[in-house]
Amino acid sequence: MAVVHVMRHGQVDNPEGVLYERLPGFHLTELGRDMAAQSATFFHDLPITHLRCSPLERTQETMKPVAALFPTLEVHLDERVIEAGNRFAGQVMGGSAKAAKNPKNWPFVLNPFRPSWGEPYAAIAERMLEAIKDSADIVGDSGQAVIVSHQLPIWMAHLRATGRRLFHDPRKRQCSLASITSFHVTSGEVTKIEYVEPALDLLPNPPMFGF
Repeated sequence: MAVVHVMRHGQVDNPEGVLYERLPGFHLTELGRDMAAQSATFFHDLPITHLRCSPLERTQETMKPVAALFPTLEVHLDERVIEAGNRFAGQVMGGSAKAAKNPKNWPFVLNPFRPSWGEPYAAIAERMLEAIKDSADIVGDSGQAVIVSHQLPIWMAHLRATGRRLFHDPRKRQCSLASITSFHVTSGEVTKIEYVEPALDLLPNPPMFGF
């Protein structure tokens, strides 16, 4: 059995509340870097032999303290673990400038089950699980890997691997900042998932989940 740990990035510097999605130029805050460093200690005594990361800045910055623990390993950038595409990217989603209030956006919110405003949930789940299983193949039965990705892709992989529907309430995603979701893979199939929050004490508002 191989274990692939999928870590979410730390807090992002985004004071205006922009939906940044795949936009460049969004980096971790100082607190986000502290989150990444604290969560990286989770891997200290584990047999990590493979590192993989979304190409966006916030995930690469989150990977840095992990990679520092394993200086002989290369960090492989993988487009398959990138954030989901979204038609609202660059817009402010909250307050008086809420994007949903703009009539030009209404055609994009007709089908929340797909969803119609962005990359289909099924496509996100497929690419994420493909990257997870590829990582499992690389490390073999006795190895472990670390992937740094984003909340929605991680949660889509979690839901698909556990046979649950992909449409969901975003407020109930079990994937807080700098959290780690560990996928146990046997013979190409996810057989067990574990979840930990090493940086829980650093979260500004610890989330509550309906699980």
